[in-house]
Amino acid sequence: MRGVAQTLKGEMTMACVWWLGRVLNVCVLGSLLSVSCLGNGLKIQLSDFALAGSSAAPAGWLPWAQREEVMPRCYIDTTQFRSKSSALAISGNSNAAEYGGWTYRLGNVQAGKFYRLTAYYRTQGVDYEQLRVVARLDWRDESDKRVGQPDYAYQLEPAGDWKKMTLQVPTPEQATWARLELLLAWSPQGTVWWDDIIFEEVPAPKERIARIGSVALRPRNTGSKQGSVEAFCQALDEVAHQKPDIVCLGEGITVVGNSGSYISVAESVPGPTTEQLGEKARQHRMYIVAGLYEREGNAVYNTSVLIDREGKLVGKYRKVYLPREEIEGGLTPGTAYPVFETDFGKIGMMICWDLQYVEPARALAAQGAEIILLPIWGGDFTLMKARAIENHLFVVSAGYDVETAIIDPNGQVLHASNESGVVKTIPISLGQRFLDPHLGDMRARFHKEIRWDVPILGLVK
Repeated sequence: MRGVAQTLKGEMTMACVWWLGRVLNVCVLGSLLSVSCLGNGLKIQLSDFALAGSSAAPAGWLPWAQREEVMPRCYIDTTQFRSKSSALAISGNSNAAEYGGWTYRLGNVQAGKFYRLTAYYRTQGVDYEQLRVVARLDWRDESDKRVGQPDYAYQLEPAGDWKKMTLQVPTPEQATWARLELLLAWSPQGTVWWDDIIFEEVPAPKERIARIGSVALRPRNTGSKQGSVEAFCQALDEVAHQKPDIVCLGEGITVVGNSGSYISVAESVPGPTTEQLGEKARQHRMYIVAGLYEREGNAVYNTSVLIDREGKLVGKYRKVYLPREEIEGGLTPGTAYPVFETDFGKIGMMICWDLQYVEPARALAAQGAEIILLPIWGGDFTLMKARAIENHLFVVSAGYDVETAIIDPNGQVLHASNESGVVKTIPISLGQRFLDPHLGDMRARFHKEIRWDVPILGLVK
């Protein structure tokens, strides 16, 4: 009964606040609340949570947990804050099972409109914040029934001693309000502070269309490394007629089709092949991804390079997972999974045998990659689709003994070919949300729920 009474009291308080907020900005004792509903749409700003001389919750805020025995300690801290004189605090309270925090009713939302949530937080004693620090919007209708699925904020950027967490999403149909939840999860010795929270209507984002090109080509009897590279350059001229933003070529383009070895064709990066590819990228105003063999000192790597529209080398990835055939051929494995910003989105690269393992694609997705470019000799096409589905991103391959393909985050094959000499460009929407009707936005859930913190059989420290 006490919980019900607290809920009713909170709802009555918020009803008064929202009524006033329809016509003017208001400042409520216990939480500096600015509500604007005129001009550019709804904007709610929340900060300065202290209620002078009292330990009560600020107006409109309620502590929440699924049950009392997992309730964290929720309090107002006047010693830790970002801009005003206090912040919302949540402590794990030495409870390994704790999961909960602060909730707030965000009213007057309109179905189909886009809203942005911004919240700043800092932590102490919290490991693996991506899982344990949670901000989400639980959409509701007038009868307090959940509409659609909750949306999780996962995009982060540093803000001094704090971190800025953001979420921008459309309101589900029939939603009239959202429950904002700021939570701490399973962190018995941890504390999180929340401050400077803004919920505001924003314009719908512009559609982000990227034209993705892939080249299915296996040159044969080229006679030399240069002959093989020339064959791929001719394919680039052909696919350029389709106006791609980025094109994926195959693995080891300097060795396929000739009698060279990994070591004999290896070169520096940048080097003669990246220079030649750069000329084509500059000529056709497109990015190019291609596999070649890179020499640095005593080491030779199976490397994928990224060339930009100006013809400059802007990134490279050294294949991390080497099969025994490449180890016996004298190659050295890479040690990192870099991601790269382009003018249309963020990409990552994998090479062939990397596909057999879950970690490369997971690492790229966790760093925000939206597309994985995959030069590949041969492999399992089913795994290619699985990596797209698992990580909720696009996978683009260029293969010799496996499909050259473009696959969307649902695992749908947009294009696939086993025939050498086929070039294809497909427009994809990088702003599209891939929603499961029962599970919600899978990209956001991937970021928030993936367990990097659990060792595998005790082997990872």
